[in-house]
Amino acid sequence: MRVEERSAAAGARRRATVLAERLGFTGERLGQVQLAATEMATNLIKHAREGEMMARIARHGTFAELELLSMDRGPGMADVPGSRVDGYSTSGTLGIGLGAIDRLADRSGLHSVPGHGTVLFARFHQPGGGAVPEPAFCGLTRPIDGEQECGDAYAVRTEAGVVYVMLCDGLGHGPLAARASREAVDAVRRMALPARPAEILRHVHQRLSSTRGGAVAVAAVDPAARQVRFAGLGNVAAWTVGSGRRRGMISVPGIAGAQARTFREHVYDLPAGAGVVLHSDGLTDRWDAALQPDPSGHDPLLVAGALMRDAGVRRDDRCVVAVVPRDGR
Repeated sequence: MRVEERSAAAGARRRATVLAERLGFTGERLGQVQLAATEMATNLIKHAREGEMMARIARHGTFAELELLSMDRGPGMADVPGSRVDGYSTSGTLGIGLGAIDRLADRSGLHSVPGHGTVLFARFHQPGGGAVPEPAFCGLTRPIDGEQECGDAYAVRTEAGVVYVMLCDGLGHGPLAARASREAVDAVRRMALPARPAEILRHVHQRLSSTRGGAVAVAAVDPAARQVRFAGLGNVAAWTVGSGRRRGMISVPGIAGAQARTFREHVYDLPAGAGVVLHSDGLTDRWDAALQPDPSGHDPLLVAGALMRDAGVRRDDRCVVAVVPRDGR
C-alpha cells in the first residue's frame, strides 16, 4: 500500500482489520491492531516521503502472526532508542505513536538512518495460538506495477539445523512467470532433505521444463558449520552480509527449465553474526551494506524490508529473502 496522503491511513487500517479478523482477533486486541496500523500510517503521512506499508498473515508451521511493515525514504532519525519513548517528537505533536506500537505489538523493530529513511515492523500473534518462535528468515515479494501476480517466489525449509532457501525469478512477469515460480516452490517443498544445493537446483530445473523457466538460486545456510553452500543458475543475486560488509556468491549463466549446461556448487564462510540475502534482479545489486540493518541483533523482516526499499528501483517483479540464523536454528 502506498501511504502518502491522509486518506491512506484509513485504507491501511481496513486492510489490517480484514487480516486480523481472519486470524480471530476480536474486541480490545483487534482495536490494538487497528491503532498500531493507524499510527504507522500516520507517521508516514506526517514525517516521510515515498511511504509504503505491508500487511500480511505469516504462518510458521501451526503458528500464525499478523505482520505490519512500513518503509519510507524520509528524513530518518538520529536517536532511534529515544524515538520509541513516549513524548519524543520531531514535529511538535505528542509523539506517542512509536511508543504505542512497541507496547501493543508482541514483537516490533525499527531501523532508521538520518537522511535515508526508516523501516518499522510490528507482529501480532494469533489469539490462542501460543508462543511463536523468533523467525530465522523472512521473504518479501512484490509484483510489477499493473500486475496482480508476482513472477518471483521463494521457498524456505529447515532440516537438521540447516536452512535451505530457494528463490525463483520466473522469466518475464504476470501469470506465466508466476506459474514457473510456483512450480519451483512446489519442487522444493516436495524434495527429500538433506540435499546439496546443486541437487536441489537440478531438480527444480527438471520441474520447470514445462514452463517458461526462470533464474533460480539455492542456498543451504549451516550456522553450526559456519558455512553456506550455494548453487545458482541465472541472475539471482546472493550475499553473505554482516558488520556493514557483504560478499557475493557465484551463479552460472543459464535458464532453469531450458538452458543449463552445468550445476556448480560453491562453499562460503558464514562469520559469526552474519546473515544471508538472496534477491531477484528486480532489485539492483548496487546497495550499500553499511546502510542496511546488520543481521546480528535485527529481525529478518527489517533486513528484507530495508533492502526491498533501497534496492527495489527497477520496474520489475521483486523478491528478497533474508536468513538470520538464531542460536544454531
